[in-house]
Amino acid sequence: MTQTTSVLFVCMGNICRSPTAEGVFRYHAEQAGMLEQLDIDSAGTHAYHTGEPADRRARAAAERRGMSLDGIFARRVSSEDYERFDYIIAMDEDNLARLHDESPEEHRSKLRLFLEFGGGDEREVPDPYYGGAAGFERVLDLVEEASRGLLETLSRNITRP
Repeated sequence: MTQTTSVLFVCMGNICRSPTAEGVFRYHAEQAGMLEQLDIDSAGTHAYHTGEPADRRARAAAERRGMSLDGIFARRVSSEDYERFDYIIAMDEDNLARLHDESPEEHRSKLRLFLEFGGGDEREVPDPYYGGAAGFERVLDLVEEASRGLLETLSRNITRP
């Protein structure tokens, strides 16, 4: 039997950055042959967009790179998520702080910033919501790099069939 590692990506509203991270990470995990060993999801720290699909601009940017955000619908982080997920990965410091405040103390070690896994000198994935197409492309660049770094980290801990 193979071990499953669970990863939750988190931004504020779960329509731009975290669904992008979920879709991109899923794509790269599939390319690496690791998708079957991973449970991947995304959520927001706020419930502004619950039930909505990913932002159309995020979907379009991902599709231009051959990745899909289809089937991802916004939801708020739940109390069960802290128990369920091995990694809870925030896109920025504000959302990391909110997760830290809401998380039971025994699960705080699961909380990380996404760009800890790659992003050069950047610490946060910027929110592209109020900007133009270039912001969504920048998010994709950062998310792709961090996804590869996270997969490399996880590959050391995942046993394959």
